Amino acid sequence: MNDLLSLFPAGSALDDDGTLVVGGCRADALAAEFGTPVLVVAEAALRARAREYVDELTARWPGGRVVFASKAFPCTAVQRVMVEEGLGLDVAGGGEILTAVKAGVDPALVVLHGNAKSDEEIGIAVEHGVGLVVVDNADDVDRLEAIVPAGSTQDVLVRIIPGVTADTHSHVLTGHEGSKFGLAPRDAAPLIRRIEQSAKVRMLGLHVHVGSQILDVEPFAESVAPVAALGEFPVYDLGGGLGTRYTWADEPPSVAAYLDALIGAAKEHLPRDSRVIIEPGRSMVAESACTLYEVTTVKRGAITFVAVDGGMGDNLEVALFEQRFEAGIVGRFDGAGAERVTVVGRHCESGDVLVDGVDLSTPAVGNLLAVPATGAYCFTMANNYNGNRRIPVVFAKDGVARLVVRRETWDDLMARDVD
Repeated sequence: MNDLLSLFPAGSALDDDGTLVVGGCRADALAAEFGTPVLVVAEAALRARAREYVDELTARWPGGRVVFASKAFPCTAVQRVMVEEGLGLDVAGGGEILTAVKAGVDPALVVLHGNAKSDEEIGIAVEHGVGLVVVDNADDVDRLEAIVPAGSTQDVLVRIIPGVTADTHSHVLTGHEGSKFGLAPRDAAPLIRRIEQSAKVRMLGLHVHVGSQILDVEPFAESVAPVAALGEFPVYDLGGGLGTRYTWADEPPSVAAYLDALIGAAKEHLPRDSRVIIEPGRSMVAESACTLYEVTTVKRGAITFVAVDGGMGDNLEVALFEQRFEAGIVGRFDGAGAERVTVVGRHCESGDVLVDGVDLSTPAVGNLLAVPATGAYCFTMANNYNGNRRIPVVFAKDGVARLVVRRETWDDLMARDVD
């Protein structure tokens, strides 16, 4: 059996009896205290990853800025960790602006994205003094010019489609021709000229992003030249998108290798006195967390189905992007008595599969099952399908666990009903 433990957050271990330990806390103790399913974040691993990104970028581009792509894990406690480690925050809507403010971010270090920003969201950004608004289209400029108060200005970047296609799932490609995000260079040029003439919108630079879960550095490097061709500006936001290690087969580039390629291209094409921003999301948080479930049913037949008390209500990555995960029975990571099974969720969909084909050691009702690398896009896309209550988030550090997001209650499910 492959080394399953290596997929869990850095610093994870097995106790003397083989029980998984994350952030110094035993998995069985976490399940007993907080129930299952529960999303467990190893806080030390999360902080170390944030510091790694900052150190590696500034070593290559002094004055470079790392902003965490909050959409990957828009939990106030996670955003607060990023702020405490010196990062800015990339937000993709009004709600993420408000959680960022609650987390204590300097609004000047916030970057607002979105291909369909509403008047309300732009109003929230202007009210809170968001540092950069990424203009995706001419309508964004119309709204900004209508909402920014007289005598004030809003700094913006224009999002460019670089025409770069990366090897990743089509649902997370964003840099190719035909992307719903941004403008092709030929369409961006006249909008840039318009902004440069605006009294309320200040043209500060350009933004580019090629996609997510990218396991090759070349697309990142290739995205820089098309942006540089539009001219020299004070700021270039080169996006995020670096992939993470979900399975033993995944071999994502290191942060250092990724930045060697990206900043190497920046040094070749961009003004050396400009500010470079990067926006890691998935690769920042995915490997710092895992999810614990309880096995509720084992059904053996042509396929052995191991059903757990969660599923697509807390992890939509499989259904939406066909993302592969791994899993193990807590206390039996050694693979003894392993059988090939499919781990499924409790929801009323045949597509509610967490892991299609994985070797588990003698799974039985009541076992704890642990799935690593669930820190990205699981919390943020959690939902109430089949009356599902969204799961809690627990930070674990030095053997101490603390609840940062509580589990929803049955009353929460009906709290918005007015009739």
